[in-house]
Amino acid sequence: MAAGSDSNSAPPSGNSFSSAAKDGMTVEECETMIQRSLRTPSVKFLREHLEKSGCNIASNFIKAVNCDQKMSGGYVRGEGIVVCSNYMNIQDEVNQVVIHELIHAYDDCRAANLDWTNCAHHACSEIRAGHLSGDCHYKRELLRGFVKIRGHEQECVRRRVMKSLANNPYCSEAAAKDAMEAVWETCYNDTKPFDRAP
Repeated sequence: MAAGSDSNSAPPSGNSFSSAAKDGMTVEECETMIQRSLRTPSVKFLREHLEKSGCNIASNFIKAVNCDQKMSGGYVRGEGIVVCSNYMNIQDEVNQVVIHELIHAYDDCRAANLDWTNCAHHACSEIRAGHLSGDCHYKRELLRGFVKIRGHEQECVRRRVMKSLANNPYCSEAAAKDAMEAVWETCYNDTKPFDRAP
């Protein structure tokens, strides 16, 4: 399940969802935006490759919910993807969450032994999702208040991986940093199912 406002994932344990909207949009508005995101090229591509990898996606695989915890969304093995409607404001945010979480779903599908409680496994999927989803595009970083021209993308991915792993109860800060560094080169350069980073 994702934790934190940056659409990061953590081990799939206990849900933090409720029916009480805080701000953002309603579940119904978010469901409409999810349907729009399903028509975007990146989402269509990822869904197609999930199915090619043997992971069929039911019509309710991606759903809008109100979240108790401040987070954008998450992927939970065996349940699918949730988008936290009460923390979404525009279509682009919904698209980014869906793409990010579909990369986690793809990783979970293609790696039969992926263990979300293993800091290195979790870090690898976060590196890939951060790098391949566009989460760290320089325009998004500028909107977040991070102004750096050179090296911003890798710095952003590292920051967001650490933020996500901080929400993994199986990873101390030191273990998370060590795991991220240990898998960085392999996972950052693994662009599957894309030919190269979009």
